[in-house]
Amino acid sequence: MPLVAVVMGSKSDTELLNPALDVLKQLGIEYEVSVISAHRTPEKAREYGLSARDRGIEVIIAAAGGAAHLPGVLASWTTIPVIGVPLASGELKGVDALYSIVQMPAGIPVATVAIGAAGAKNAAYLAAEILGLKYDKIRKAYEEYRKELRGESR
Repeated sequence: MPLVAVVMGSKSDTELLNPALDVLKQLGIEYEVSVISAHRTPEKAREYGLSARDRGIEVIIAAAGGAAHLPGVLASWTTIPVIGVPLASGELKGVDALYSIVQMPAGIPVATVAIGAAGAKNAAYLAAEILGLKYDKIRKAYEEYRKELRGESR
């Protein structure tokens, strides 16, 4: 059963989110991927947010560019952690998306990571840290990764 939902606003965002999917695979975290537009399919976003917990999802990674309302919209319909990944698009190169995601009203938090591939990876690592509080296998896999990052041998 997937613990992480990776949600993007457009199918064309898939390539930008592959770094997150690679990290989740590397750490052995089951996930599902969905395409939901906060603007074109708002009812689908509502239903997705409302049903996430019942489907076993414990963390949502939501990525969007431009106005980037998807992470906030999903967060408005669930109380599970949402991590927003701003994607570069248009002339503002993702700064608009960053501002949209980070400027959430009090009471509807969205954790926000960097723009683009580094942000996508960090969203997956943050999901691992959150899940590691409950799942020892995920915590240990993430700790091993961090040891490798420091150059420590296994």
